[in-house]
Amino acid sequence: MNSVIRIPSPRAVVDRRDLVLTIDKLTQAYGATKARPFVVEVLRTALAEGREEIARRLIAKPSAGHEVAEAQAFLVDQLIRVIHDHIVNNVHPAAARPHGERLTIMAVGGYGRGEMAPHSDVDIAFLTSGKQAAWCEQVIEAMLYMLWDLSLKIGHSSRSLDDMVRMSKADLTIRTAMLEGRYVWGDQDLYEEARVRFFKDVVSGTERQFVIEKLAEREERHKRMGDSRYVVEPNVKEGKGSLRDLHTLYWIGKYIHQVRAPSELVDVGLLTTKEYRAFRRAEAFFWAVRCHLHTITNRAEDRLTFDLQREVAARMNFSDRPGKSAVERFMQMFFLQAKVVGSLTGVFLAQLDEQFAKRQPRGLLAGFRAKQRLLKGYVVFGGRLKAPTDDWFAADPVRMVEIFVLAEREGLEIHPETLRLIGRDAVLIRDDVRRDKRANDLFMELLTSRRNPEIALRSFNETGVFGRFVTEFGRVNAQMQFDMYHHYTVDEHTIRAIGLVSRIEKGELAGDHPLSQDIIHKIRSRRALYVAVLLHDIAKGRQGDHSVLGAEIARKLCPRFGLDADETELVSWLVRHHLLLSATAFKRDLSDGKTIADFVEVVQSVDRLRQLTILTVVDIRAVGPGTWNSWKRQLIATLYGAAEERLRLGHAEFGRPKRVEAKKAAVAALSSSLAALIDDIGPIMGDAYWIAEPEDVIARNLVQIVASKDDPLSIFTEYYPARGATLVTVIASDHPGLFYRIAGGIHLAGGNIIDARIHTTRTGRAVDNFLIQDPLGRPFMEESQLTRLAHSIESALANRIKILPQLVARPDARPRADAFDVRPRVVFDNKASNRFTVVEVNARDRPALLNRLAHGLFESKLMVHSAHIATYGERAADTFYVTDLLGEKLTAPARLKTLERRLIEATTEPEMETA
Repeated sequence: MNSVIRIPSPRAVVDRRDLVLTIDKLTQAYGATKARPFVVEVLRTALAEGREEIARRLIAKPSAGHEVAEAQAFLVDQLIRVIHDHIVNNVHPAAARPHGERLTIMAVGGYGRGEMAPHSDVDIAFLTSGKQAAWCEQVIEAMLYMLWDLSLKIGHSSRSLDDMVRMSKADLTIRTAMLEGRYVWGDQDLYEEARVRFFKDVVSGTERQFVIEKLAEREERHKRMGDSRYVVEPNVKEGKGSLRDLHTLYWIGKYIHQVRAPSELVDVGLLTTKEYRAFRRAEAFFWAVRCHLHTITNRAEDRLTFDLQREVAARMNFSDRPGKSAVERFMQMFFLQAKVVGSLTGVFLAQLDEQFAKRQPRGLLAGFRAKQRLLKGYVVFGGRLKAPTDDWFAADPVRMVEIFVLAEREGLEIHPETLRLIGRDAVLIRDDVRRDKRANDLFMELLTSRRNPEIALRSFNETGVFGRFVTEFGRVNAQMQFDMYHHYTVDEHTIRAIGLVSRIEKGELAGDHPLSQDIIHKIRSRRALYVAVLLHDIAKGRQGDHSVLGAEIARKLCPRFGLDADETELVSWLVRHHLLLSATAFKRDLSDGKTIADFVEVVQSVDRLRQLTILTVVDIRAVGPGTWNSWKRQLIATLYGAAEERLRLGHAEFGRPKRVEAKKAAVAALSSSLAALIDDIGPIMGDAYWIAEPEDVIARNLVQIVASKDDPLSIFTEYYPARGATLVTVIASDHPGLFYRIAGGIHLAGGNIIDARIHTTRTGRAVDNFLIQDPLGRPFMEESQLTRLAHSIESALANRIKILPQLVARPDARPRADAFDVRPRVVFDNKASNRFTVVEVNARDRPALLNRLAHGLFESKLMVHSAHIATYGERAADTFYVTDLLGEKLTAPARLKTLERRLIEATTEPEMETA
């Protein structure tokens, strides 16, 4: 039985006495039947006014989660009591009740705990002493109809005591709901009987089974919710590290020890007083967030989506700080509380395990108990490492690093009591410990472990030691990045990236990352690689460029970690340039020799190239599920291959004619028929075509060119597994506007262009190759999809459809992107290519953005030679290699200014098509 709900100024929420008097007067005036609509209206008004008062309290005290959640449960309690009494006194009088017929009303589930968000379900159990008589059924039915009339979402059950016991034994969900059972109204003696029978007949002897089932249920829920407490759109009720995890601890404590309030978890030894206070703080914060979500959306909304995060942050009085927005500060607090829940769960469950273990075994095995041993002064018993004394870490704080290394090295867990000591003594890690050579050597062993550094570092982080030993890492603890690209907080992203390096090194990801697998054992310093991965995002959330600031931090930390001058220089360089390879691969034309030359000029050595490639791969993949794909793998491999060749051979082997001849030879080697086609058609294709396109695409193009030589238009669509995309080739008479019309047709068929190469033959025909995916990053594979794609492009080119009005009318595939303010920006670069002006447009991704930008380039009388499309969540970065109609670069400032204005308008205004 839970404690009675007590809230401040209860009558300001609802005055039960006044309600009863009003309803009695109405009943006397009209009679029970005719008074019903008036009674419902009185109750409806009381519910609305009560909710308004609770909402006012939430605004006045935006962090008072418990107070608001308890006030909501109190409001519902009072309404149920009033309804019950009205029905029993006026509608189905107790005088008509058969002798011995008893009814009690219990709040179960979350409502039973005495805490509710404004739009939570109201879970009620009606309990009777035996098989229900007609009177009980009438009362229950009348109560439910009145509650439904108030538009409350009611979850209800109606059972006898025997039914309750039988069904609780059979069903874990019912058992958990009844475990939370709280007396609301009716026959109190019957409630007490039910409580005693529940613990005697259902709970007794099933404690261990309940814990096992509850933890399995928790694991399943975590998997469903993303299996990380650091997902950037968390579910405050069901997610990992959320309210439900706290409730699970309480349920387990209640089931085993029959505690009646969370505070009693301290009395039974499952939490310390300090841990209980942390439990209550986290619970209050999550309840406040959940109540704000319900109030803002006016429904039972428990997911903290991007669009709601800003509003909740504002309501809870978070404000901007240098380098961190209000919403980022709010979400950092959210994730810090989720981390607290994770730590509490760890020590709670381990403590529970200890309690079960202490229950002496019986029978033959009673005398056989494992013996403890010593490991460097620590006690090892039952697969756990334990500090021998209470002052063990205070005597030498370096041991707080050492214990994690020993646990990792020996494959042991750390004892829960010892984890508590570490949590208590972590404040003793000060500058003298941070500078200690032994401590830093131990830290480097943990970071570069050949076993499983990810799990070890996550545990190191959960206890708070990581953030105190490397204070710069402590600053990014639980820090989110407010965008749709990054799925995890900075610390979680970093630890996942380190885990990926380890898995690549052990050969576990050879299928996904063959290039990284090949080069990881050729790098000069694996220590430098691991430290670079650790530090690549270390300056996130500070004012300024995090790459530049991170490089400075690396120069300071690397010598402390024991890296030599060369390793320090390498780590600092890698952190400074950790975005260079991906930016070049995804936003530049890799067939343009200048792109490779500029990239190599910064990289300067093959070892740097190898280290940077691995860092880039794990950085992208650790962003979240779905961010790594075969298209990105291909682009990175292409850039790596070209850069490595240039670094090894220099300029001599890199000349344009040699590259063209090498490509023709490679295509000819694919089949004998292609050699003849190259001789026949090859002369009409420019050098840029041969350098830009892969051999297999050229082979397809040559066959298509021959087959369509008498056709004004030829469209080829095919699933292209090597790139994880769909290849679309359009061959047509070249004319201005061809590119933007093809782009429009592709968008109307539901495709997103991820790469485009536009070529014109010496006979004036366009040969345009596009790689496309659907909005979720998947290729078009079905025959019907490919056919629809070709028809849509054909219709767009024949001017049979008005492209832009239809595109504007299409719903945004990701409407939540509206929560982000991405300022459009246009950058011109006349140095990135010897032949083209490179135009990069950054803007919020939206339907048909590429089509609008292409239309803007067409109206500016420009030729697009290639387009490279990269998306980072809600942000698009579209790059175009362009010339004017005479094939010259754009250099006139006035023309560049006009083009910039037109492209920015294209990112924000859905211009109506006139052509």
